[in-house]
Amino acid sequence: MFRSQEFYRSENEKIAECYERSLLLIRQMASETENLEEESEKGEYCKYFNHIAKWVLKLGEVEKNYNEEYFKKKSFEELKEENKSFFNELLGENYDISYANPTYAVSIFGDGMGQLLAAFYAKFRDYVGYAFKHRKFNMLENNKLLIDAYHLVKYEGVDYEELKRIVTRTDETSITKNISYRFEERTNKDFGFYKEIIMEVDLKDPKYLFRLGKYITENEVKTSQFVVKYPDDKIKKLSMTVVDAFIRSFIVDNKDRKNRNVVKLFYNAGQEIIARQVIKDFEERGFEVAIAEVMSTIPNKQYDYDHRFDNALYLNEEYAALYETAYKNGCERSKEVLKLSVGPVFFDSFGEKPFSPAKKSECLKLSKEQEQIHQSQRNSLNQIYEKYDASEETSFCIIAFPSPEIGNRFEEIFEEILKINMMDNGLYEKIQQHIVDALDQGEYVHIKGKGTNETDIKVKLPRLQNSAKQTNFVNCVADVNIPLGEVFTSPELKGTNGVLHIEDIFLGSLRYKNLKVMFRDGYVSDYSCTNFDNEKDNKEYIKENLMELHETLPLGEFAIGTNTYAYVVAQKYDIIEVLPILIIEKMGPHFAIGDTCFSWVEDLPVYNILNKKEITARDNEMSALRKEDLNKAYTGVHTDITLPYEGIEFISVVTYSGERIEIISDGRFTLSGTEELNKAFEK
Repeated sequence: MFRSQEFYRSENEKIAECYERSLLLIRQMASETENLEEESEKGEYCKYFNHIAKWVLKLGEVEKNYNEEYFKKKSFEELKEENKSFFNELLGENYDISYANPTYAVSIFGDGMGQLLAAFYAKFRDYVGYAFKHRKFNMLENNKLLIDAYHLVKYEGVDYEELKRIVTRTDETSITKNISYRFEERTNKDFGFYKEIIMEVDLKDPKYLFRLGKYITENEVKTSQFVVKYPDDKIKKLSMTVVDAFIRSFIVDNKDRKNRNVVKLFYNAGQEIIARQVIKDFEERGFEVAIAEVMSTIPNKQYDYDHRFDNALYLNEEYAALYETAYKNGCERSKEVLKLSVGPVFFDSFGEKPFSPAKKSECLKLSKEQEQIHQSQRNSLNQIYEKYDASEETSFCIIAFPSPEIGNRFEEIFEEILKINMMDNGLYEKIQQHIVDALDQGEYVHIKGKGTNETDIKVKLPRLQNSAKQTNFVNCVADVNIPLGEVFTSPELKGTNGVLHIEDIFLGSLRYKNLKVMFRDGYVSDYSCTNFDNEKDNKEYIKENLMELHETLPLGEFAIGTNTYAYVVAQKYDIIEVLPILIIEKMGPHFAIGDTCFSWVEDLPVYNILNKKEITARDNEMSALRKEDLNKAYTGVHTDITLPYEGIEFISVVTYSGERIEIISDGRFTLSGTEELNKAFEK
């Protein structure tokens, strides 16, 4: 057990003496700032440094004592209470008076300084993960900044610019190392921190959850208790569904993985029994598995939202260039593990209460110039990474399960989702082919909302040069995305016009009320929602989150989802607002703003399995720019927005001769050959 402790041993040995010295200085800091009077000039700053110092010392003790005995000696309740103490400051009303909250920090230290100190403190919230993984070298980096910041205030006084210089200080070597270790943890099968827990610990004892260094709630505990009692045959069937879908994706997408054989598994705490079986089944098929990340309940989504633009403190051209160089070096340093990566498998989780963020004036924001730097940097990093982990040789697979927070009928819902995840590929492939054949006759597709839904958009389709051998649409069942099914294409941008209106939707865990996205020749020309009282706040909300700071985005994908059974289940259990986009996108037509589904692999020919036709709509006018300038071809965004069946008046294919072929009318499939899809509604 705990062989993963050896992974960072050499790195920690290099800094051992310096690390211990930093803890001595921080212990002294805690002592010096313990009883200073609040009315003194530096009183509030001393309280701030005292708070961080105690936190650092607490997590330092956790790192020191974290071993097998640590868990043997403590009861479940003791571990649960200790785990909560790591995150308690972010929970509920506690966050209102936390230095991590920009609003509170500004109320104490004033505008400017408050944001700086809140962002600085947020760095130290990462210590939980560092401590459990024994990343003492990362703790030392922050310890040094803390000591220097404290000494500045103690000996020279409060100076915003000097303090900012200290707390945002970094160097190329440090960034390179951290990037490399992130790749190693996610891709190196020998980094066994999570895998050792999954494969070697008694998963019937829920104490194992507290080994993960994650926030553990009743969600994780109940999931673990439910799954550990789940029938073995169902676990195995589920596992093989995932493994087969991942392997199938290489056939469907015509990809050669060459010598790549390490699958990166992302799963949610509590799902270890499923993860264990998936690891075994992949290994039986000749793959290795690295546990890339374990997710758990987010302690406070508002906290994450408040700090999404903390890089506004330091993002400039100089930093972007420094980071890009470090990123290249990090990729090069980890190239041996990156070249073995065959792609990720994601276990998504859903059921948590929907989140609508509060808008705070105290939060840091990027300037216009920084937004441009941010976009340019992201493009550059994607291009660098593509050289080491090429899309033409890798794939992915995503599947979703409910969490107990979904409600009292969790076990019923889990069974229904399991059924949805394992539906018959062959049956749906044949039904969907009728839809593809109809769509391939079209010049454009006209989608019209009904009732209060104001959707009215015409999606232009590329013209087929040889309809006997070519198709515009992918006949997609369960491979990269589970569950099935949909047909999708990359629309032609010029000639795609209209408005998409969704009255209530969650995208990327954020809620949008009355979301309207207007398109002109395939690009977003305007947008609005009614989340906030004024138009300016609504537009900023959409730009920062949905548009991801882009001024405009193309319509990268148009699809028609066919999983009516999933839709009926969602209605029956009233869970549509908590379903992940992975399932929702199969429950109606959806429109993805951003890149196409073929980004980085447009030149790789792919074919529908059923009729062997080549899918030629892999490009659009924007992605075609890659031949001139990669920076102009991709956005790094792909967000699916689904119009539910009940909001549809019609979806019609309009041919070049003007004939209209109905696919859906009044929320039901009307095309000949698709009658089976309506049976779920009847039941």
